[in-house]
Amino acid sequence: MAATLPAAGPAAAAADPQRLTVDLDASEGPVMLGANGSLYGLSDDGVPSDAVMEPLKITSISQKPEGGAQHPNGDALTVSKSFFRSGGGEINVMMQDIYAKWPYEDLGIDDYLPKVDKIVKEVSADPNSDRFVYIPFNEPDQIWYELDVQDQAQYEKNRDRFFKDWKTVYQRIRAIDPDARIAGPNEAAYHTRLLKDFLAFTKRENVVPQVMTWHELGSGSLRDFQAHYDDYRKLEREAGIAPLKINIDEYANRRDLSVPGQLVQWVSMFERNKVYANMAYWDAAGNLSGHVVRSNIPNGGWWLFRWYAGLTGNTVKVTAPQPNTIDTLQGLASLDTSRRQAQVLLGGSDGDSDVVVKNVPRSVFGRTVTATVAEAAWSGYEGQHAAPRVLARTKVKVADDGSVTVPLRGLHKMSAYRIVLTPGGSGTPAAASVPWSASYEAEDAALTDGKVYTQGTVQNANGYAASGTKDVGSLNQAGSKVAFTVNVPKDGSYDLAILYGNQSGGPATQKLIVDGADPVTVTYPSTENWTYRAKKDVVGVRLKAGTHQLVLSKGDAEVTLDRIDLTARTGAASASYEATLADISGEPSYDYSSSAGVGTGALVLRSGDKAVFDVYAPRDGYYTVTPRTSAAVKLALHGETVTAAPGRPLRLYLVAGNNRVATTSGHAAVRSLDVSGDGSTSGTLSYEGASAALAGGASLVDSPHASAGSYIGRLGNSPSSTAEFTVNAPRSGRYVLVVHYAHNDRRDNGHAYNTDIMSRTADITVGSAAPQKVTFKNTWSQDDYWTVGVPVDLAKGANKVTLSNATAWAPDIDRIELGRVVG
Repeated sequence: MAATLPAAGPAAAAADPQRLTVDLDASEGPVMLGANGSLYGLSDDGVPSDAVMEPLKITSISQKPEGGAQHPNGDALTVSKSFFRSGGGEINVMMQDIYAKWPYEDLGIDDYLPKVDKIVKEVSADPNSDRFVYIPFNEPDQIWYELDVQDQAQYEKNRDRFFKDWKTVYQRIRAIDPDARIAGPNEAAYHTRLLKDFLAFTKRENVVPQVMTWHELGSGSLRDFQAHYDDYRKLEREAGIAPLKINIDEYANRRDLSVPGQLVQWVSMFERNKVYANMAYWDAAGNLSGHVVRSNIPNGGWWLFRWYAGLTGNTVKVTAPQPNTIDTLQGLASLDTSRRQAQVLLGGSDGDSDVVVKNVPRSVFGRTVTATVAEAAWSGYEGQHAAPRVLARTKVKVADDGSVTVPLRGLHKMSAYRIVLTPGGSGTPAAASVPWSASYEAEDAALTDGKVYTQGTVQNANGYAASGTKDVGSLNQAGSKVAFTVNVPKDGSYDLAILYGNQSGGPATQKLIVDGADPVTVTYPSTENWTYRAKKDVVGVRLKAGTHQLVLSKGDAEVTLDRIDLTARTGAASASYEATLADISGEPSYDYSSSAGVGTGALVLRSGDKAVFDVYAPRDGYYTVTPRTSAAVKLALHGETVTAAPGRPLRLYLVAGNNRVATTSGHAAVRSLDVSGDGSTSGTLSYEGASAALAGGASLVDSPHASAGSYIGRLGNSPSSTAEFTVNAPRSGRYVLVVHYAHNDRRDNGHAYNTDIMSRTADITVGSAAPQKVTFKNTWSQDDYWTVGVPVDLAKGANKVTLSNATAWAPDIDRIELGRVVG
């Protein structure tokens, strides 16, 4: 059951709800957005896509030096192109990742210094050199120097060696790059003893870092960080050092990543203390530490960070029911008086909560507010998540004491929630449409030839997240099956979402049997491993009111099951994107005179203003996009601009995942951008690999997993190796070229917890236009086909579309599709 916000009435009597208190009169300073960083969050230029990075307003990332041997990709200068292009802040260069082994080869400072020289010369020559930070040592409390030893005499010996090397490397960096910003000491864990000595030494020797860094990777960090932060600031004061910028440049455990309800606990902690923080790199590079599916698709964790990026104004004090306590309800909040908005992000606990917002300023909000509540659920590391569902839109009177209470019922521990308060105005917001839904844990189902495993607990914090901390694996026998008993309220069509893991190394299947009927094959794409959760959607299961048995039995390979969700199907998917919560540029104004429609008022655009909406599409194809505006607006998408009349639907081509739609107008009040549809391919052009003219060794390869039984293989690695499609466009204009591809390039560096997948590239040439270099992320297996959308211009009639790579292998190509941006 989804969380609900009752319009009125007393709280549930079964148990007193937890109380989370927000004080809008207790400012903590400007929203900093420091906690959205990532270690190896980027792997290549284009992985992840600009469209999923730009909305997050990422303040810092950590990457290896160019050519570093630690991993096959993630080079700082290479990924800086897309990072800065997407509005990113600064890049930490993990200098010791120049080495190949983990822990790093300890070859002495004389071996390291020439490497330092090379790194600094390359970075300082970059046009954006002022946006890089050098981290010369990584986890010196454990690596090379063993600064965490208990024996004091041994500690002092190791410490003095480290301090000598710190000074040497610091001065070496500054000799090459006098304006360099240097960060450290970068411990694996917080050590008062070391930091006290480090501050005294670096001050005395004039080698104080510009950024203070350490890691928070313990299962107790959610409890302990506040004490660490307070202690460090005390050490600074005692040392007579002005407060340094802090970057917790590795944080969170595997069980936290991708889980909105876990992440909101970390983010609130760091934002409250105004520190920067980068999520850890436990698995594969290029997915923002487990928050981007493929290259462009949001999961539930991504949406939490999108909400976080939407906070504006100042953060304000939030009092949690149990501050600094692991796995409890926590939150953060902001107040923007210029936009007349207050926002609260919360999560981390099951059950009921009352969110009490105190000191709601009447001069800003008036006598009533509209409270809009939405949920970002956990969808797995590799599970797609549509735009968060609005659970409630309710007008609430501000109490005489200046408070507003928002009751939340039935919270899910793994979900995060957003409350937006805006002035009430006249009218009534549209009621939220929340279809019936229910979840069923695999471990609670009837099992045959399977085993229940426990994952991702506080005691096993670096285990992978699982719903309810358990899943069902070892479904590898001929008779293995999981039988779910479900109960639905009425006859109808239901969507089935299956949280799974696929350890087979290729596409795997199970048989879905409903009430003993003929089995239906469910195909599961590959995942990184059997605990790296993904989500498979099965649309339109017909059920009559009452109890049913849904059985998932072994197919052609082994699949692990975590949970299933059943949701009543109410037609094509739809979402309303509120204009007053969109990204803006220029100086638009906010009009809350009416709370009709989405309830959050209107954004008034004039010449020079722009609003950018982040629009989700479950697959590549056409969708109906309707602007709710007072006058005509222009929508820009994929390099095409189209004029849209108020309330008039447009048929626009969206790529799978996130699409940034920019809206401008000479003068229009915009309430929302409404998007519906399931990704129609009617009117698109489709060309199988077999239709291409192949040259230079590129050839068709038979495969049962390719759409027409074959794909283009051995493409590239030579200037002569090409695949040329002849595309017949019904009219000239801007199209999206969707390439269906696969590849499984890897380089195993022997790391216990990193999967070193690699990307491939291809040059795409349309007619006589200049080629576009496009990056294709690893698809986990050579038999799983993903898509990448590339905007191109086509002339009416025949067009040559050529894929090539003169210097390395291109991905295998299954087929291509083209859809005109404005259908």
